[in-house]
This record gives sequence, structure tokens and C-alpha cells, in this order.
Amino acid sequence: MSRQSQGQGDIYDNPSSTVRYEAYSRLQAAAVAFGEQLPIPEIVAIGGQSDGKSSLLEAFLGFRFNVKEVEMGTRRPLIVQMVHDPSALEPRCRLQEEDGDDYSAVIPEASIAEAIRERTEVHLRKLGATVSSKPIVMRAEFACAPNLTIVDTPGFILKARKGEADSTPDDILAMVKAQCAPPNRLILFLQQSSVEWCSSMWMHIIQEVDPHFQRTVMVASKFDNRLKEFSERWEVDKYLAASGYLPPNVKPFFVALPKDRSTGAATSADWRRAIQGVDSGVKQHLQESIAGGFDEERFASRIGFGNLRRFLEEELARRYRDAAPATLALLQERCESVARELVGADKKMEEAGDVVSLRRAAIGYVLGIASKVEGILEGSPLIDPMQFGWTTEEERSAAAGGNLWPGVVAAVRPPNAGLRLFGGAAFERVLQEFQEAAKCLEFPAVQRDRVANILLAYKSRNGGGVGKAAEELARGAAREAMEPLLAAACARLGAVVKRAYDIAAEQAQQQRGPGYERLRPYVAFHAALRSAFQAFVQGLEERCKGIVLHHLETATSEYAMGLLAEPGPANDAPSVYDASEGVAHGHGADENEPTMERLPFAETQQTVPETPSPDVLTVNKPDRLRRAALAAAGGRNVDDESPGKGRLAKMPRTAMAAPAVAGSPYLTVCHQAAHLFGRIRQSVACQAVPATLKSAFLEPVGSQLAAELSVEMVGRTDENFMGLFTAAGVLSALEASRDALAKRVEGLVRCKDEFQELARCL
Repeated sequence: MSRQSQGQGDIYDNPSSTVRYEAYSRLQAAAVAFGEQLPIPEIVAIGGQSDGKSSLLEAFLGFRFNVKEVEMGTRRPLIVQMVHDPSALEPRCRLQEEDGDDYSAVIPEASIAEAIRERTEVHLRKLGATVSSKPIVMRAEFACAPNLTIVDTPGFILKARKGEADSTPDDILAMVKAQCAPPNRLILFLQQSSVEWCSSMWMHIIQEVDPHFQRTVMVASKFDNRLKEFSERWEVDKYLAASGYLPPNVKPFFVALPKDRSTGAATSADWRRAIQGVDSGVKQHLQESIAGGFDEERFASRIGFGNLRRFLEEELARRYRDAAPATLALLQERCESVARELVGADKKMEEAGDVVSLRRAAIGYVLGIASKVEGILEGSPLIDPMQFGWTTEEERSAAAGGNLWPGVVAAVRPPNAGLRLFGGAAFERVLQEFQEAAKCLEFPAVQRDRVANILLAYKSRNGGGVGKAAEELARGAAREAMEPLLAAACARLGAVVKRAYDIAAEQAQQQRGPGYERLRPYVAFHAALRSAFQAFVQGLEERCKGIVLHHLETATSEYAMGLLAEPGPANDAPSVYDASEGVAHGHGADENEPTMERLPFAETQQTVPETPSPDVLTVNKPDRLRRAALAAAGGRNVDDESPGKGRLAKMPRTAMAAPAVAGSPYLTVCHQAAHLFGRIRQSVACQAVPATLKSAFLEPVGSQLAAELSVEMVGRTDENFMGLFTAAGVLSALEASRDALAKRVEGLVRCKDEFQELARCL
């Protein structure tokens, strides 16, 4: 710390201090008026309990409010905002509300201590604690006070008192460190002069928060108590030098304050005169009562409260001056920034009624949204899936009510159901979920009467019997089960595409590009754009639904039954979609017929079929006679598989019945129908529909979305188009914003100019 000259006269009322106070006031008032935060220096007083912090605070204020005499002492930080007001001949003190920024009415000087005590007790009782880090804020306006903020902190203690929590010492230590942390705060460390610096119990705290003592001021309080121990000059000089105990750059101050704290007789003016009287008495004692006096050249500027106050004032002025270049640069930057905002506001005002400019902005925004939607459906690594992705359950919850997969009773859980997906990934997962749901569809139970009606009707026309009946049942069941499932798949995929628009709109809002900022107030425009996109997706849904239902009609037509019923050698392997387990597939072709996989047999390799032996026919003849007799006695039965009279039964194209059910036409029909149902389901859900849905949904988004949205939004008459940009109050809001910016530019320029002028007075 630099050496300070000793000022003469009243420390509370001298020309140099008055100039500084006025400069601080004008500077801070200008900063507050124009919303700027400047690095205003502050002071935080720390020390052990009863080291005199509260008394020192009163000395800075220039009046007493007896915080020290409060029974609980300082149990919460007290932030005192001193405001130099030449018109306030008596102090005007207000306490800030506990849960707000407003201040109370003016509190009389004699009642401040009681108000602080009550607030402290109520707050601590509510917390159930003995100390609290939440500060009490007091604003003090006074002619004798500088523009300065001082923070009075609870005193350090080694052990909690009776009735206090055991953690009280640590709690106080933590809150004091927090108050010392801001770099714009000077630390005023107080220690009673009766304690040697080498024996200080709290010096380590300073070393933690300010290791190099660059913003720490050491103060030995109650210095008048230590004077009684000195009789010779060398003793005084040795103590004042503190050699070997403090770093060389630390020069402590030695302060004594009046001990008479009676509140009834003395006024604030008497208190201020008493402080200066104590300073004079200490100096006189050192000069007259100590043999040889003391080294006044080295130590006189650091003895007495007046010198401490002047030092702090000059230190604050120095810090203001050091911060002046950075502050001026900050103000200049703010002036230029707000000036640019003002130019932009003027441009917005001009373009607000220009239809050509609005069309240009609208088309740019529409194309940007369409591009974002396309990118999301293609897969974008720039979007956070934790913020925008949904799990399968969340997608189902957001979908419209009702059964998501009609006809499916089992739980459907597709792969990656628990991952948060969006866009193209969510689209693919819905397709997988659709296939899983289709796999759960089973051929329904068929009443025996229904089978009998169909079977007998076909037999009466000699149209195929069992095979035709199975085809009819399978086709009807497939249409009934698959049609609502396909409609649900289209709706779910449409919801995924619509969700991509929501993500794109939110991305545009977060990025806040110039186009979005300009169009943001026009709610009608954004609503119309969303409606146009919804209509586009709805059209895709209807188109896709028509295409996939056409696939279903094709797969269930009579002409597709032959392909489904007679699988070639390549399809002999059972499918996961085939519900007819255990069905034995026929070989279909003669073993002598050449296949696709091998060369034709030579003539010597071919097998010539033998003529059946008459013995075989003789063995089977009694059985045929018995069955014919039963048929003659009981009539024809749908459960009897006897051939037509005098003819061999025709082999239907769907005759794949397993040997176990060959004796019952009802079971045969059901078995074949279930088999065909599984093949229809596989053909639709696994082969045709997935590729169709991808093509019908995703390709138009890339090739048609931007054009259709642009035509819908911009292809309007000027009158209709401007109807989207007539939001109530937008024009007046732009005017108000422009006027506010103009005033702010003017105020910032004035604040910058005033700071340049005031910096010379600091």
C-alpha cells in the first residue's frame, strides 16, 4: 500500500472528500439510470468476535446505531449501502425487504438496532439456526457518509456457545469467505491490538482468500488499550513496524474509538467529534508520554481512524482510476452496440409495411423450415435427442386416443423402444413396431356353421370345395385384420413427420436468425404455416393409406392365391410370419424334372415308375366298400372326405393339409385358411408396405414440401398476404422499442462523457 499524507481538518467534511463524494454519486447515479453495472469497489470487514467491526462501521457512517450492543451480536452479514446526500443532515436509514428489492420506510436512528435484532431473530427462528448467510441490507443516506458499501460480518469464534449448533464456527467461517470472494471488495481485517500478529488465530483465513494481500488492509483495533504497555520509543516502533510477522507490502493501521456508547446524551455530531478527539489523544500520548516519542515519519500516517478513512478513500479513488480505461472501453462498446440495434429498429420500422420485403422474409423462413424438416427426417447429428427425442411410450402417449394397433392384444415392443429417437430414426422404429404388431395378428376362430355354409356352397357348384373355402376365409380375415392396422401405421408415421416440424420450429426459435426475429411477432403467419404443413402431411397420410390398402386388395385377390398357396422351392423355409406350423409342403415337381440348381439327369439316371401291383388294390378294396356303405346309409356329411361317385376327387391347389387333420374337412379348411392368412400377412407387412410407406412419406418431403409450402404461404394476393402480418400492437411495439433504444443511446453517450470528466476528479 502506498504511503498516505495526513489530512487536516474535519475528516467528515473537507473539500477533497466532498469532490470525491459528488463524483461517486454522479457516476453511480448515471450508471444506475442507464442500467449499466460498473465495478464499484466495496469493503468487507472481518475479524474475531468483539474485535470492533461494528464500531468501525459506525465510525464510517458518522452516526451510531449500536449493533454491537444487540444481545445476539452480528449473526447475519449486514450490508450497509452508504449514499452521500448533502441534503440529508440527519441519517435516513431503510432496510430492504427480506423477500424483495423494495425498502422499508425511514427508520429513526435510535430504532435501527432493534429493527435489525428483530429481523435476525425471526429469520433464525424460521431456519432453526444460530447464524445465517442471508444478509440484511441497509441503505443509509447521510451528508457525512461516503458513497461506499461496507459489509459487516459475524465474528469468528473457536467454539459454539451454549445453546448454539456445534457447526456454528464452521458456518461463520464459510459465510465470511463467501463475502470476501468478489474481487472488487477490499478486505478490512480487524484484530485487537492486545493480540500479537504472530499469535493471530484468523490470519490463515486471509491467506486463503487473498494469498498475496493485494486487497487486504490490516487494522489493529482498540489501540488505546495497548498504549499503556509502552514507555520507550523502541518498544513503540517495534510494535508499529510488525517486522517479521506480516509480509513487507502490508502496513497495518492502528485505530482507537470512543468507549462511551451511551445513547441518551451524545448526538451523532458529538460522536464524530469524539472520534477525532480520540485520534488526537492517541497521537498526543505517543508524542508526550513515550520517552523519545515515536517515528512519526514512518508511522504517523497509519495511526488513528481519520488516517484509515482517508487511506480507504484514496484507495477507492485509485481503484476507480485503474478501472477507468476498461470502464470507458465498456461504455464505448455498449454505445456502439446499442447504436447498431437502433439502426436495426429503424430498418424494421421501414420494412413492417413493405409487402415485397415481407414476402422475401417469408419465403426465406419457409424454405429454412422445409430444409430443417428434411434434414431431421434424413438424420441430423446437431439436434440433442435428450431434448427432442421420444421413446416409444412417449410417442404412443402423444398419439390420439384409442387402440394404437387395432386387433393386437399382446404387448408390442419394437427394437430400441427405450431410446429417445426423432425424425428418420423414429420413422424407422414405427415401421418396425408395425411389423411386430402384424406378427401378433392371428387367424381368428371360425364357427363350424360358417365353414359348412361356404364348403357346401362351393361343392354344390363343384367349384373346388375345401381349397376354395379356405381361400375365402383367409382373404376375408386378412382384409378385416390388416386394414385398420395399415391405417394406424399411416397415422403413426404422419405423427412422426409432424413432430419433425415442431423440432424445426423450435430450432429456428433457439437459433434466432434474422428471419425469425423479424417474423416472430406475427402469430397469424406462424399459425398459417403450421396449418399448411399439417395439411401437407394429412395429404401424405391419405395417399399412403390408399396405396397400402391397394396392396392389401391385391394380396387378397383371387389371382394372388395361387402365388401364395404354392410356394416354390425357394420359399420352402418357414417364415416367422407363417402361423401354420408343422405343415408338410409337397415337392410339387417330379424328381426327374430338371431344377434351377442342377443339370438335367441323363437318360440312364432317370427312374421309370412301375405299374401298381393288383395286390395293393385288393387290400384297399374292403375299406372303400365299407366307406361307401356308410355313405349310402347316412347320406353325405361335411366331415366325410369320400370322393365323388365313380370319380376320383380333384386335388385342389391349396391341398396342403397335414396328415393329422386329413380326416376332417372343417379342420382342413381352418388349417389351410390359417396358412394362407399367414402368407398374406407376410406379403403385406414384410414385403410391400414398408418400402411403400418410406417412399410415399419421405420422398415428397424432400421433393415437394418446400414448393407446396411456398405456394401456400406466398402465392396469395397482396391483401391476403398482408393479412398474415397485422398482429395487434406489433407496430406500436416496434415504435416503442425504437424510441427506447434512441433514449438509451443518448443516455449511454452522456454517461460515457460524464465518466471521462469525473475520472479526472477521482
